[in-house]
Amino acid sequence: MLPEQRLFLRSDSETRFIRLSPATQFIAFAGSALVVGWAMVATAVLLMDNVGAGNLRDQAQREQSLYEERLNALALERDNRATEAQAAQERFNLALAEVSKMQSALLASEDRRKELETGIEVIQTTLRSVMAERDEARAETARLAAALDDDTGPERRVAARATNAEAALGFLSAALEQTARERDQALADAAAAYELAEALAYEQRLTGERNDRIFTQLEEALAVSVEPLDKMFRAAGLKPDSLIEAVRKGYSGIGGPLTPLSLSTKGTEPHPDEMRSAGLISRLDRLNMYRMAAEKAPFATPLKSSFRFTSPFGMRSHPTSGRYRMHEGADFASDYGTPIYATADGVVTKAGWVSGYGRMVEIRHEFGIETLYGHMAKLRVTEGQRVSRGDRIGDMGSSGRSTGTHLHYEVRVSGTPVNPMTYIKAARDVF
Repeated sequence: MLPEQRLFLRSDSETRFIRLSPATQFIAFAGSALVVGWAMVATAVLLMDNVGAGNLRDQAQREQSLYEERLNALALERDNRATEAQAAQERFNLALAEVSKMQSALLASEDRRKELETGIEVIQTTLRSVMAERDEARAETARLAAALDDDTGPERRVAARATNAEAALGFLSAALEQTARERDQALADAAAAYELAEALAYEQRLTGERNDRIFTQLEEALAVSVEPLDKMFRAAGLKPDSLIEAVRKGYSGIGGPLTPLSLSTKGTEPHPDEMRSAGLISRLDRLNMYRMAAEKAPFATPLKSSFRFTSPFGMRSHPTSGRYRMHEGADFASDYGTPIYATADGVVTKAGWVSGYGRMVEIRHEFGIETLYGHMAKLRVTEGQRVSRGDRIGDMGSSGRSTGTHLHYEVRVSGTPVNPMTYIKAARDVF
């Protein structure tokens, strides 16, 4: 198949030839085939890598878009919950104002009734006094008549009797007319008082129904607002009752609209509306305690701009040493200088260079929780400084033992590292 070939090389003075044996030809053909095959395989590998990298970029962009949409939806839901809580507070204040107006109207009606009773008693006293005066006048008339019978004749007695009778009759007529007018006025006042009492009773029933609707709406709004917070704390492994007790110890002042109502000390049963109001105030206080506890626990995300989740919490192969070891935090990658924010209220306990972590910030929070932020390019807080959730504490970098720009974020409970994503996922449907 490969016979011997000769390649002639002719010049001006001589002619030479090169002998190509079958083995030489086979080696040449085999080498050429290997070179061509290697070029084809390398080209295919490069094309596959480019296609795979494009798919990964597209997938990362889609995941980023979905995450941003989720963040926007959560922000909108948080704003709606805040609006609902504010509306519930306004409705509760309106209910308290209506109850106060109703109590004032009842007190005014009671005062009016007492005034009418006092007026009727005065009229009765006046009638009794007039009747006593009438009896005294009759007795005096009889006595004078008897005296006249003894001192004068029949004509003078008749004239004196007529004069005394006319005077007594005039006095009695005036007294009876005054008594009749006072009686009519008292009856009119009593009728007006009864009408007012009926109107107040009807208004009280309407107010009671309106208050019942308001109380029901408030109770439903509180149930909707408290349940997600309770689930968030339980999902993060925190006991809500213990958290509320810890917050209550730190905020033990008394006073303000959420102070429990003082019930009657006269031994009477409290009104049902008072009991419902006391229950609502207690639940509002619990909601407020939840809110303060959420501010003090690291439920927020340390980055507000777009990022890529590059390494989770748990065992992994170390990127620099190659050893299989525990990764005690979560890594978030983004652009150099991306702002980093505190995830909860607390006090900065460390702010400086720490071996391995590079430029690092450590914050102590309530409930024995600490957060750590490593590999930063710039620190924007100092040790001992008090920060709030959302305060900027530094910029993303690649200081310390790091293979690229990213944030190493840790959460520790009583000194033990826990998965930071537990807290972030627990607050996903709340904040």
